[in-house]
Amino acid sequence: MPYVSRDENGRINGISERQTRIAAEFLPTSDSEVQAFVRGASPDTMRQRLSGTDTEMARITEDLIDVLIARNIINFTDLPIQAQKKLVARQKIRRNLSALSNLVSDSDDIF
Repeated sequence: MPYVSRDENGRINGISERQTRIAAEFLPTSDSEVQAFVRGASPDTMRQRLSGTDTEMARITEDLIDVLIARNIINFTDLPIQAQKKLVARQKIRRNLSALSNLVSDSDDIF
């Protein structure tokens, strides 16, 4: 007896055995939408979907760390050295990208 959650387009994007805040709509197992979702929910498909969110989660994590540091909840030096190095490297890349974007815009005619 699945409870489903839906995306912004009304398509099923998750199924739960129990009712949750997100998966509140009950549908019988025999429902055609449930069946279609289950057929498309192979372990490989789900791994691909999960992998597709990795970049977004990395950015969210970076932003969260920045907020925690800005609010003095954690210190940058509390993080492991390898994490510090990776965060600093990503910040440098983002600054360089931002600087490049400011130098050349779509309206610039450089040729």
